[in-house]
Amino acid sequence: MPGGRLRREDRHAIAAGLADGLGYAEIARQLDRPTSTISREVARNGGPGGYRADHAHYATESRARRSRPAPVAVPVEPDQYGRDPQLVREYAEQFALLMVEAGLPRMVSRVLAHLYTTDSRSLTAAELVQQLRVSPASISKAIAYLEQVEMVERRRDSGERHQYYVIEDDVWLRAWTTSARKNANWAEAAQYGAKLFGLDTPAGERLDKMGTFFAQLSDDMSGGPTALAADDALTLLAALLHAGTPLTAAQLSSALAWPRTRVDDALTAAETYAFFTDPVVIARRPNNTYTATAKPLRLTTSQRTALTKAAHAPPAG
Repeated sequence: MPGGRLRREDRHAIAAGLADGLGYAEIARQLDRPTSTISREVARNGGPGGYRADHAHYATESRARRSRPAPVAVPVEPDQYGRDPQLVREYAEQFALLMVEAGLPRMVSRVLAHLYTTDSRSLTAAELVQQLRVSPASISKAIAYLEQVEMVERRRDSGERHQYYVIEDDVWLRAWTTSARKNANWAEAAQYGAKLFGLDTPAGERLDKMGTFFAQLSDDMSGGPTALAADDALTLLAALLHAGTPLTAAQLSSALAWPRTRVDDALTAAETYAFFTDPVVIARRPNNTYTATAKPLRLTTSQRTALTKAAHAPPAG
């Protein structure tokens, strides 16, 4: 069964589940814990009607401090890169918590975080069980979820009996693509519903708006007009850096052999996605020319002045 003590976040989840009227078994399923763990936790700390997460956490910590002997300092050998293994494990758990807050199941997040932070790029089920101190069944369920969303691959070397799990270098691109496909499915289902109910009905109108939203979102994520304009903005930036002098939109259009509308869309995208090109951005000058320049907040006024003087000063002998 899954091991490890209940954390503060677990106890808040228990309190929320009790407030929503959930049974111990359902709360245990959501936390991937045995039902007996939840029932004992609630019984020790006020029962279903009086359970308070923070009070339960402090009470449990206090009992643990009173019962356990003084810890004996055990030196921890650094790993092959000179890192403290405990700090590495703590980072993986913090990384997992961020993914939980983003909506991923807790165990899935922990497995993904440990796979992503291992130097070997792969782990077996036994290694994951040992590192996370959970049951093989919990690992199997998490891996099945990650395989479904195409974030993990299951492999076996020739002649080997044990399987291992790998995160590819393009894992986030795969996840993005999978998400784009799901958005397209949402759009298709909503658009079909809009036709079924009729656009002149409240339900049909609502579904039509939903379909339009997810269709646009899927298009943008799959490399639609918005994504292409953002890529064009990078090309404009490269063109201005290469030219080394301010150019008008018409000059850019002629030099790149692009329609003027494409240049205008790319310039607009450059303003929208300035964070993406940071620390270099495209700036419009008073005479309607454009130039590549450092993002204003990257350099102070005094730094700009000093750099300008340095650029025009004769080279040191």
